[in-house]
Amino acid sequence: MADFIDRTVLHVSGGNGGHGCVSVHREKFKPLGGPDGGNGGNGGDVRLLADANVHTLLDFHYRPHQRAGNGKPGMGKHRAGANGEHLTLRVPPGTVVTTKDGEVLADLAVAGSEYVVSPGGRGGLGNAALATSRRKAPGFALLGEPGEETNVVLELKSVADVGLVGFPSAGKSSLISVISAARPKIADYPFTTLVPNLGVVQAGGSTYTVADVPGLIPGAAQGRGLGLDFLRHVERTSVLVHVVDCATLEPGRDPVSDIDALVRELDEYGELAQRATIVALTKIDVPDARELAEFVTAELRERGFQVFPISAVTHEGLDALKFALGAAVEQHRLQHEVHEAPRVIIRPKTIGGQEFTVIPDPDSDGGFIVEGTKPVRWIRQTDFTNDEAVGFLADRLAKLGVEAALSRNGALPGCDVTIGGVTFAWEPTAESVAGETGVVAFGHRGTDPRLEAAETADRPSADERRAAKRQRRMPYEIQESDGYVIGEDDDN
Repeated sequence: MADFIDRTVLHVSGGNGGHGCVSVHREKFKPLGGPDGGNGGNGGDVRLLADANVHTLLDFHYRPHQRAGNGKPGMGKHRAGANGEHLTLRVPPGTVVTTKDGEVLADLAVAGSEYVVSPGGRGGLGNAALATSRRKAPGFALLGEPGEETNVVLELKSVADVGLVGFPSAGKSSLISVISAARPKIADYPFTTLVPNLGVVQAGGSTYTVADVPGLIPGAAQGRGLGLDFLRHVERTSVLVHVVDCATLEPGRDPVSDIDALVRELDEYGELAQRATIVALTKIDVPDARELAEFVTAELRERGFQVFPISAVTHEGLDALKFALGAAVEQHRLQHEVHEAPRVIIRPKTIGGQEFTVIPDPDSDGGFIVEGTKPVRWIRQTDFTNDEAVGFLADRLAKLGVEAALSRNGALPGCDVTIGGVTFAWEPTAESVAGETGVVAFGHRGTDPRLEAAETADRPSADERRAAKRQRRMPYEIQESDGYVIGEDDDN
């Protein structure tokens, strides 16, 4: 089995953020010195880095699951937790990162390119960071967010200047072995080449790379053979070389029909048929092949092809081919040369845009689902075993407008509301919400209007409350001292 992998599925996960700390400063003579819980550390990111020393995706084929380090929890005395370590995965230059649906996320065509494929979760805030003028000493902290889990597809598209395409056993491997230092497997049977081969060629002052892919056969666009699976490696090339076997003994084949078949398959694959093309007629060291090459050269040149009869055995015609390829590559480089530094385009998010949406829940009768970055993140940060943390979450959702949006969509008290995978029975708490929808108004958290009516019926009058308050006061003692009466109001 070949040890070359050019496509693999990668399952990555960023590190989890550390939890915030709940702590109160205590020391001698300062039993309640205020909250001092530190924040949790951020989780590590999973990053892809194009490295020129890496040539295959083999490592990820055998280890497809990768995870970054978790952030550490916060501690007392305002000590923040350590951030998780980032995980850098090195991939070959030319790696394209896509989703399983084919959406391109990043194209790491140049060595040194980096892409954060799975960011880590943010650390939770400690109670010191949550203290406000109204909430002096919070008894809760926020949980760290989990790291993002992502499944991506890595496809390697070799960065080469020249691509060699042709039928099996046309002499592509022999050609790249004599014009470069590449040493591919060469044999006298079809599909000897099972993986792409890269070679570096120097012709005068021009240096360029050549890619050799497995042979194409008719019907490759429908999945026949091996070559179509590797044509991604010649998508970035400047020039294509049709390597045509002039010594084949297969019936029904000749150089012209072979080129027509190659152009047809390349056209069905994509836009490769429009790429600059040079024809190399191989094996002219065979007498019959030389005669056939001389016979079809004029017809191919009439079609606009540059034609070079060559022999990998005697090296005849190789220098001319190498210099022609170098000139075509240099011309392509000049046409696509970037004369100014690329500009960085920043697209900030719209201020005041919709931060969440409320949609009916198809799995719940009368239920709703709240979708949005902030509500889902706040759900993940909440410790539902802490009532104060739940109340803080309710305050945040109400301030964001979630309660008002639920009421406008017809939500009734007690209906199921799902946010970030957590389902709870909704009870409106803001009086303004009740005023908009006409539902029964609920009081502040911890109170119930049905209990307030019973309390009001048994509540004493204002005069009775003032009398009871006077009775609870400590009466003044009447004492005599040096002829004066203390505690009495004496007009004298």
